[in-house]
Amino acid sequence: MSRNLFHRLLQRALAALALVFLAPVTAGVASHLLQDRAVDWRTARRDSAGMAPDPATTPEAVVQVYAARAFRWRGAFGVHTWIAAKPSGARRYTRYEVMGFGLRHGNSAVRIHSGTPDAYWFGNRPELLRELRGGAGVDGLIERLDRAARRYPYDTSYRIWPGPNSNTFVAWLARELPELSLDLPPTAIGKDYLPDGHWHATAPSGRGLQISLGGLVGLIVAPEEGIELNLLGLAVGLDFTPPALKLPGLGRIGPTADPLLPRSG
Repeated sequence: MSRNLFHRLLQRALAALALVFLAPVTAGVASHLLQDRAVDWRTARRDSAGMAPDPATTPEAVVQVYAARAFRWRGAFGVHTWIAAKPSGARRYTRYEVMGFGLRHGNSAVRIHSGTPDAYWFGNRPELLRELRGGAGVDGLIERLDRAARRYPYDTSYRIWPGPNSNTFVAWLARELPELSLDLPPTAIGKDYLPDGHWHATAPSGRGLQISLGGLVGLIVAPEEGIELNLLGLAVGLDFTPPALKLPGLGRIGPTADPLLPRSG
């Protein structure tokens, strides 16, 4: 192969790669700017979206995973994710999430607290990614969830990009709890940041393979996630269950996967 031909092929490959990543991001930013309204974080909507089962009438154990667009400009690119759980007979939910607020004052980034499980995230409506209900099996899962959250390796650090952030935390928990079969959206920037400098791991869904270099370049191949390519924290891919495109900025384009897993005894 001549040098000129190689250069032409390389230029075309780079142009195609730029189109695949930049076009969806540009569209996502434009859509966000058209919808964005100046919101004061102190008065932004944080009430229930009406998606979580009422613990007063739901005695069984419940685990739910949510995602909502991040606050203000960050929402053009990514989402904030968290897990809410309620053991059997409990009258309230516990939220497990990571936030950077307070680190400068010596607080932990990991927040384990009672709160509204399906609250709007600073005005942005959450999406239910996964739900699991049941008895002893889900109660046991919640106990493991709590233990895993408390040993998260980045409880004293937070970085919006490329991680570790809230999505790094939820991806960590998902690997510890493969029963969730969690497919995080391509807009969950930070999910590709692997802890402790590792360059490979099980995909967040608990099956398949994830390869990542510092959350900047990576690949996921797994039954739940399908195929995802990560470049500079942006993910593009193809899902198979159900079929859908995964695009940076825009998210999942196609049928919505059923978040409800079979009941666990």
